[in-house]
Amino acid sequence: MIQTERLILRALEPADVHALYRWENDVENWLVSHTTKPFSQASLEQFILNITDIYSDKQLRLMISLNDDDSTIGAIDLFECDFTHLRAGVGILIGEKESRGMGYGKEALDGLATYAREVLFLQQLYADVLANNVAAQRLFDAAGYEQTGIRKNWIRTSGGWQDLILMTKKLHGEKE
Repeated sequence: MIQTERLILRALEPADVHALYRWENDVENWLVSHTTKPFSQASLEQFILNITDIYSDKQLRLMISLNDDDSTIGAIDLFECDFTHLRAGVGILIGEKESRGMGYGKEALDGLATYAREVLFLQQLYADVLANNVAAQRLFDAAGYEQTGIRKNWIRTSGGWQDLILMTKKLHGEKE
């Protein structure tokens, strides 16, 4: 469990399947999560039950809960964890829409970065952000990520092709 001032980042529990089912099947989230079909509740239950550890799974999904009332508002992930090159991708969703814009995303990213640096000894985190997702760009920028690359015409959408922005955060002071 990772605790910040207002949040707890915790492991998934079987009871989280209901929230995950709602968020993963919300078509508004599909473009940023690269989802193309609905998830069944059974497949999400299996996902939760099959989690082993970050070193064998190469990923870690945590639920974002509020300290004061224990309500779950979102999820945050480390994925493509590379323990040779000491880096991992980051994904975040504040699934409860009424909790967006309150600074929870930045606080969760900061807590995850501390964990990645101090427990996993990672050197770098990265996020892929759609060029038209200004809110996500601002969030990662506020959390200390910087734009380090652009993949042109990388994601096909109903409105045409979108660029994908690579944002990275150094967790230690080493030079590249």
